Amino acid sequence: MADTASRTTAPRARVRTSRTPAGRRHPLVATAMVLPLAALLVVAFGGWDAVVTQASSVGVMLGR
Repeated sequence: MADTASRTTAPRARVRTSRTPAGRRHPLVATAMVLPLAALLVVAFGGWDAVVTQASSVGVMLGR
């Protein structure tokens, strides 16, 4: 049987050139990405009271 695999597959180019590992980003970058969306959702749905209630509940569970 002939070895045709080396002729039929194209070489794979390396696409990712970032210095950080895949799926990892600094926590401050993640926070900066999510805060505008969170603010938009709070304004759009009027959920500021729910956000404050949840945050205080989490604070109580953490012992603060």
